[in-house]
Amino acid sequence: MVKAQGAGVAQQRLRRVAGPIARKLWDIETKGFERLPADGPAILCPNHISFIDSAFLMLSVPRNISFVGKAEYMDSWKTKYIFPALGMIPIDRTGGSKSAAALETAARVLRKGELFGLFPEGTRARDGKIHKGRTGAARLALEVGTPIYPVGITGTDAIQPPDAKAPKPFKSCTISVGRPIRPERYEAMPERHRALRAMTDEVMFEICELTGVEYVNTYAGKSEEAPAETREAAKPAHIHDTAESLEAALQLDLASASV
Repeated sequence: MVKAQGAGVAQQRLRRVAGPIARKLWDIETKGFERLPADGPAILCPNHISFIDSAFLMLSVPRNISFVGKAEYMDSWKTKYIFPALGMIPIDRTGGSKSAAALETAARVLRKGELFGLFPEGTRARDGKIHKGRTGAARLALEVGTPIYPVGITGTDAIQPPDAKAPKPFKSCTISVGRPIRPERYEAMPERHRALRAMTDEVMFEICELTGVEYVNTYAGKSEEAPAETREAAKPAHIHDTAESLEAALQLDLASASV
């Protein structure tokens, strides 16, 4: 069993080698990256329109960044070792202690002063719109006390459209980093589930501003479970709760259907 601990030397080496190659194959415009801290923890929340979003973000940021990804990648010999080595933290969407372990690992990454990326929509938006965010990033931000940086990505869906097996070269995309959303503004709210929703909604609003893309107040994906929000409101979770509470409140919030 591969134990994921976040990004390390392998990602640093890949960034040095693959970064210049990617910039020759694609015109990757970056905006607002000076807002990112030179050190210390931060959560990056991008919209998700293509399989390559996480790869392009990883190659663009100047520091290591870890991501949550679906545990199914661990079932293939092609991705079982390389994805965790490059910073993917697998989450088992069946829930229980395995979902809790992914959150614990994400928290450790942040407490080490590193960057952590989480797609708040939870899966790729095939209609090209910005969808309602799940509250996993806000939970981490409030628990660890770290800011969230909204990230707006445009153009990658033309580089690698949904279901395309490979990216198309010589196309352009833009990755924009927005202003930090700090957890201190929400810590004093008396109802935790309202604080989580308000913080998440602010993240999604900022992503809309960065991308100029329309917002729709529905979850992305083929099947959106209404009980998720009910469970979330009823059980505001903390990292050190029991595995059962974590599964109930965070399984859907943190599960990226694809990275």
